[in-house]
Amino acid sequence: MPILLKKARETKGWSQSELGRQTGIHPSTISLIESGRLVPYEAQLVKLAKALGLRRIDLSKLVSEEE
Repeated sequence: MPILLKKARETKGWSQSELGRQTGIHPSTISLIESGRLVPYEAQLVKLAKALGLRRIDLSKLVSEEE
């Protein structure tokens, strides 16, 4: 399953540390989400989407894309 959070973050030119600063989510947690080893909570998805300028409807696309 493709991971899109990393693409969205890199499009902004942000490191995991910068995304962490923007969201209050620890960079190691962001790394786990990006690698697919952790499913984020709804509240984390909301923070990530807001920081990355995505709409709420795009939340699920942050971590997976239907094939």
